[in-house]
Amino acid sequence: FRLHESPEEEPHILLECDSGVLDAIQKHLKLYKIRRKVNIAPCLDLSLWAVVPGERAGDIASSLAERADQALILTPDPRTELMGWRLITKKGANLSEIIPGSHIGNIQDYHRHRYKQGIPEGVKDLPPGVALPLESNLAYMNGISFTKGCYIGQELTARTHHMGVIRKRLLPVHFSAPLPEDSIPEGAEIFTESGKSAGKFRAGGGELGIALLRLANINEPLCLNIAGDKVKLTASIPEWWPKTASR
Repeated sequence: FRLHESPEEEPHILLECDSGVLDAIQKHLKLYKIRRKVNIAPCLDLSLWAVVPGERAGDIASSLAERADQALILTPDPRTELMGWRLITKKGANLSEIIPGSHIGNIQDYHRHRYKQGIPEGVKDLPPGVALPLESNLAYMNGISFTKGCYIGQELTARTHHMGVIRKRLLPVHFSAPLPEDSIPEGAEIFTESGKSAGKFRAGGGELGIALLRLANINEPLCLNIAGDKVKLTASIPEWWPKTASR
C-alpha cells in the first residue's frame, strides 16, 4: 500500500506480512537497501482488519466508501472479490463507526472463509522455499507480474505460465469429519483409493482446508491418513478461478 499521494511527498510504502516472519522480512529487506536512505520499521501502532462480505455486500461496499476517511487504508482485497476488503486503522479505532452494522468475528471464522474459497495466506499455507507461485495460484490472485521483474525464479515461472503445464495446484478440500486440532503433521500425504500419492495437506480447521493436489486426481476418492485413521476428503475447483484454469 502506498501512503503518499503526490510525487512531492516523501514516499511511504506499507507492506503487509505474516507476523510470524516479521523479523526475518525486516532483515531480508535491509540486506538490499545498500546505501539508500530507506528506513524499514514495523508499524506497531496500526491494526489490520479483513472485512468479509456478507449477504448484503453491496450495502457494505457503499457504507465503506462513505466512511473511507475514517480509515488509514481501505481497499478491495486484491486476491478476489470474495475476500472483501482490507482495512487498516490506528490501534483502538472504533470499527462500528467505520462500518455500521458490522460485527467483529474471530480469526477461526476468517480462516474458514479462506479455506472454503481456496485462498492461501501466510507461511503455513505457503512455506518459504517450498511453495511455488503458479502451483499456489498466485497468478489468479494478482500475486505475479509477467511484465516486470526481476525476482528469483522469474524465468522459470514466466516460461511455465506461458508454455508449460501446471500439474499440481492448491485447492479447497472438504473432509468427511472435522479434523483433530494440532495433530496433523506438516505436509501430510493425501492418497487416492488405490494408495497412490495425490498431494499434500497444507492447512485446515474443522471440516475445511487447503491442499496441494495433482489435478489428475481431484475427481477421485481421496483420503488423509491421520495416526492410522483414514479421513475421506473431496476437492473442488473454486468458482472465482478463470474458466481456463483446467491446465
